[in-house]
Amino acid sequence: MTKFINMLRDESGASAAEYALILAIIGATLAVAAVALGDAIGNAIDDTTACIESDGVTC
Repeated sequence: MTKFINMLRDESGASAAEYALILAIIGATLAVAAVALGDAIGNAIDDTTACIESDGVTC
């Protein structure tokens, strides 16, 4: 039991793990943002295409 408690109190290497966690969170956020932005750009291009094909009457 004392070995486990000492392991919990040991702070060596904690900064590397914290940096890895921060990078993982940032990476996941960027991936979600890229997907959302890609959908928004795709919708805007579809709307523009529809507007051009209808000769600008319904835009």
